[in-house]
Amino acid sequence: MGAQKSIHAGKAKIDVNVDFTHKLCASLMLPSLRSSGSPLSLIIGSLCIKHPNLFGGSEKLDVSWDKGLYDSNVLVAYRKPRPEWLAQKSFVIQHSLSPEIGVHGIPVDNFSRSGSGGVNLSRLSVGLDLNEPASSRWSSTTSIKFEHVRPVSDEGRSISRDLDGLPLTCSGSHHDSMVVLKQESRFAKANDCSFSHVSLQIEQGIPVLSKWLIFNRFKFAASKGIRLGPAFLLTRLKGGSIVGDMAPYQAFSIGGLGSVRGYGEGAVGSGRSCLIANSELTLPLNKMLEGAFFLDCGTDLGSGHLVPGNPALRQGKPGSGIGIGYGLRFKSQFGQFQVDYAINAFHQRTVYFGISNVAS
Repeated sequence: MGAQKSIHAGKAKIDVNVDFTHKLCASLMLPSLRSSGSPLSLIIGSLCIKHPNLFGGSEKLDVSWDKGLYDSNVLVAYRKPRPEWLAQKSFVIQHSLSPEIGVHGIPVDNFSRSGSGGVNLSRLSVGLDLNEPASSRWSSTTSIKFEHVRPVSDEGRSISRDLDGLPLTCSGSHHDSMVVLKQESRFAKANDCSFSHVSLQIEQGIPVLSKWLIFNRFKFAASKGIRLGPAFLLTRLKGGSIVGDMAPYQAFSIGGLGSVRGYGEGAVGSGRSCLIANSELTLPLNKMLEGAFFLDCGTDLGSGHLVPGNPALRQGKPGSGIGIGYGLRFKSQFGQFQVDYAINAFHQRTVYFGISNVAS
């Protein structure tokens, strides 16, 4: 789907990649990221620079840039090696720009798609990541970062209110600032017949200055896969909750691919809390093709009205939803292409296309 070129300049390695999946999207007449419902990877270009020995002491520098049709991401990471029994430290700077469709998107076509609400988020974060030495099944990461979040319009202007005139930030100004301490622990276990994975994440907003956000956010995700003869059953449960200061863009959004299929991104709802369950059974049809049947459901646990400005209620989102459907997964040496056909509770049909692990 694209072209990739690696260039060696001394000890540094530069990877340049151009992805043409946006052309495939156009040829299939699929909605773009600004009208989600059939999301497809729309990265059209990327650049990655890696230096394994920046100052002569095995210091590693990674610089990556990804550009999509409507979003972009720049990441700079610097790591100085330490003994294996000590936590590995990385200094990270990241800037991203992306449409905020999950919370501020406007549902259309009986909630099967979400149109752009004209809100984009510019995020800048600077901080430190600590990766603790992993045990056989457990691993953990701790980070502390300064974050600056600025809502912008489609034209790139800083904005503080949405189309209905309600605040987009917690501070009420054109931006929010915060220092976030995050702890994430992961458990993984796998064998030939099954696997289990659990992830727990806690974020704490630290009030360094009086106007900075103070909050506590908890997220969890658990998945279990079991082989049943030639078939494979996968179940997932995830959710979270946030207390304290909160901007609308921090709400948990429900709906879309990876959440409740049959709905557009965020078209089920957005709240201070959420709970999402997925179940999927896949059956091999031949060496390169799999069939799948799935059932998704999600709810904001009645917390949608607690989000500042109550965007979900203003946009008529139901707050809970169920999606059911089937899909096809085509596997090849170039990656995996999948098509999911889902029906939501309003009997509206949605087709999702996806491409993953695409090689050059």
